[in-house]
Amino acid sequence: METAIQQSCFDCALRPDRLFCDLPADALEAFDSIKTVTFYPRSTTLFQEGQMARGIFVLCEGRAKLSICSENGRRLTLRIATPGEVLGLSASLSGGAYEVSAEMIDNGRVAQVQRKELLKFLRTYREACLQVVHLLSTDLHTAYERVRSIGLVRTRRPRSQAVH
Repeated sequence: METAIQQSCFDCALRPDRLFCDLPADALEAFDSIKTVTFYPRSTTLFQEGQMARGIFVLCEGRAKLSICSENGRRLTLRIATPGEVLGLSASLSGGAYEVSAEMIDNGRVAQVQRKELLKFLRTYREACLQVVHLLSTDLHTAYERVRSIGLVRTRRPRSQAVH
């Protein structure tokens, strides 16, 4: 991990395309004031599955591999997160542990917001709170689709013919 870089979300050219970043000016200014942007080299672990959530991570540049560990200790990559995505949101809001591990697969800049500051921010800025609801809803529907696709991939047994 390298030194913290303060860059305003207002300066980001990709801001309109990123759901959580495209907030009204007053909310974005407040978000800028509570985040810390840090450069992370490739292979840096942002957080580990089971670790108590300390806050969220917004990918500004670079990608991160999200993975879980199976009971026998093998790692399973769930997906690759791309710039603009908010990582650790569910765990941070619930006050629980991170459900997955996140590891940078590219060099990149990541904005971090501590849990306490995030909760205060969401209580103050309704628009940001609604964005979070939208993000969590999207995550839930994506999880449903993945479970559905896994369940439907299993080989179906042919129905046995009734003998008369």
